[in-house]
Amino acid sequence: MKKTGLISATVLAVSFAMPSAAQMSVEDQIEARQAAYQFMSWNMGKIKAQAVDGDVAFNAEQMKAAANAIAAVANSGMGALYSPESTLDKAENTRLKPDFFQQPEKAREVGMNFGREANKLQEVAATGDKAALARQFAAVGETCKACHDNFRAK
Repeated sequence: MKKTGLISATVLAVSFAMPSAAQMSVEDQIEARQAAYQFMSWNMGKIKAQAVDGDVAFNAEQMKAAANAIAAVANSGMGALYSPESTLDKAENTRLKPDFFQQPEKAREVGMNFGREANKLQEVAATGDKAALARQFAAVGETCKACHDNFRAK
């Protein structure tokens, strides 16, 4: 495992061991959520390389582990790492638009869609079906794109 992956996994684990994001500083909230997304991106990259691009030999066990990690992030309560003070107009080192808090129904919808599709990814990965995994990977990617399009500054 790369050093950054290990660091990200550690930060992620520590951040979710915290009793409450309210006890975290804004900087820690931003760092924890960025680490979670980096960890998730790393796992999405593994699936892409094996199930979509074919750059790496398909290994069903690795795909299952990657999908489990993505679903774990999706179901971890990441919403607690978002506070109105952690938007780009009030904090540094973030690209979270204030729209996230101005459109709470949309933010909730995007988050729920991500969770649903990540859980389906986990289910599909457990079957070992490479083609189905590639299709579900695309569905998860669309939920990521929806969040970026609505709530992430370029």
